Amino acid sequence: MEENAASGPSGEEQPTRRGLARYARSVLIAASVAAVVCVALLVIIFLLDTFNATVYSVGGNDISDNSQESRDIRGLYDGARTGSIFFLVAAVLAGAVAGWALFRGRRQDGNGVDGGEDVDFDDLGR
Repeated sequence: MEENAASGPSGEEQPTRRGLARYARSVLIAASVAAVVCVALLVIIFLLDTFNATVYSVGGNDISDNSQESRDIRGLYDGARTGSIFFLVAAVLAGAVAGWALFRGRRQDGNGVDGGEDVDFDDLGR
């Protein structure tokens, strides 16, 4: 006899999620990972910008000059910075929508994730 993945410990079927709530947990995990990667990328870009400005200024030049070379150095990571900020905002929005869908789905079930069952320590020890 095959056991259904949605069946609970007592063998009864748990209600399945419908619509957006079905994918909400996966979207929330993916959005969290994407947000962490984007923040790490922004930190790396900040460190590289700082390093490039420091190396450029060692020769007596100023990074805030209006020369073509200093403009090129300042704009070196603009595309990566803009893309990372865009994906960070998209990940935060997707995570917020997924969290809202999970919360809304939990409230519509009426009795939460555990099906309203009161589980104490003795039940967990079996």
